[in-house]
Amino acid sequence: MIQYFKYGEKEIEHLKSVDKKLAKVIDKIGTIKREITPDLFTALVHAIVSQQISNKARDTVWGRIVDKLGEITPTNVHNLSVEELQSCGISFRKVNYIKSAAEKIVQGELDLDSLYSLSDKEVSDKLCQLNGIGPWTAEMLMMFSMQRPNILSFGDLAIKRAMSTLYNLDEIDKKTFNKYWKKYSPYASVASLYLWEISTGKYDVFDD
Repeated sequence: MIQYFKYGEKEIEHLKSVDKKLAKVIDKIGTIKREITPDLFTALVHAIVSQQISNKARDTVWGRIVDKLGEITPTNVHNLSVEELQSCGISFRKVNYIKSAAEKIVQGELDLDSLYSLSDKEVSDKLCQLNGIGPWTAEMLMMFSMQRPNILSFGDLAIKRAMSTLYNLDEIDKKTFNKYWKKYSPYASVASLYLWEISTGKYDVFDD
């Protein structure tokens, strides 16, 4: 069953109360349904597979992985040879990233379940210790797998482009970014959903 990022009136009312411009966008767009992957290891593997390839290629490769493994678990990945994983259409570099993550989990070097009790920064630091995982990927995993409520990624170009548009700013530097992140907190993840929608250009959000 498909699951979506959970949010409701509490988050919406907060964002609308602290930001009038964002409030207009929220009213025009309505509820946003963004699919999540609740299993963190599955989401992690999917994130690595998705790097620097088209959505169509990603879907093809992912389908092969699911067919080969059935359930995407650290043990199943660990037991698969490099050649078997490569045969799904994954580059050697990505195979090494995925195998390395599985090995660390199987050998007890990383406990994914323990991440849920840590702060966002601590989770990001832990995930970024894995090969192939940088800050942006860690933030997307926190949002679209762990459902962390207060994620706004400075490394996301679409987010910054939408903020520039919404607030009529030439540039979003770190200081400006943090100002809005603090304004959105503790529900910056929901603000992110709406900023991504603005960045697509699908909505004439400024047409009163």
